[in-house]
Amino acid sequence: MNIDRYAVMGNPIKHSKSPQIHRAFAMQTDQDLTYTSQLVPEDGLAQAIREFFSDPSAKGLNITVPFKEQVIDSLQGLSERAQRAKAVNTIIRRESGELMGENTDGVGLVRDILHNHDGRLADKKILVLGAGGAVRGVLGPLLAENPAQVIIANRTFEKAEQLAREFQDLGPISACPLSHLNEPFNWVINGTAASLGGELPAVSSAIFDTNTWVYDLMYGKEATPFNAWALAQGVNQAIDGLGMLVEQAAESFRLWRGVTPATAPVIAELRSGN
Repeated sequence: MNIDRYAVMGNPIKHSKSPQIHRAFAMQTDQDLTYTSQLVPEDGLAQAIREFFSDPSAKGLNITVPFKEQVIDSLQGLSERAQRAKAVNTIIRRESGELMGENTDGVGLVRDILHNHDGRLADKKILVLGAGGAVRGVLGPLLAENPAQVIIANRTFEKAEQLAREFQDLGPISACPLSHLNEPFNWVINGTAASLGGELPAVSSAIFDTNTWVYDLMYGKEATPFNAWALAQGVNQAIDGLGMLVEQAAESFRLWRGVTPATAPVIAELRSGN
């Protein structure tokens, strides 16, 4: 009998923790499967997907940077979450052979906040920095938690405005220029790529006070530059994106296998560097 195959495709891919995470989930839940990583040329995604699914034992894929939007052209259907995000990070092969696109990023963020950090989003004022694909993927699930308001701020104000318009039917969301932010929020979520370059978004420290919780979608061995800055301003909590990574993977695993793995031991294993 063929073992079910899964993989993550991206470029670059060597750094990906997804194989380690999904192998841990498989061992924990006694699922017989393989999960590998595949480096895909920037113009070779459609072909790579076709070749992968030409094997009947291939059941699903994760898709990472820079392909989350481009991949939609290779799919036969999208979940509502993926339609909203205009991005896909999980492909499910249906019994019919059709490839279905899902986006589990926002679910991963919300679960990490609520379950792993005992955070609260309902009735909170939330500032989201950035307006790229990472932010687009988390807005729907954030708004589903009934916050008091979500404000998007971005270097290009028009992009933030456009995003706010697209999601306004889901809840109280609006856009604000970075330079106009001068009051504290309950939550500040950094969805910019500034941390990758060791930089900070151009925003006033007035967005923080001692009650503010901060979440950076990036993660690393040390505190991200954004979280280090926020902690220096005296915020209540600063969380990085490692838990989100594991939680979005757990949601992918559930969609593929019909079983929900425990995430806490896997997060602990990654934190310890094992």
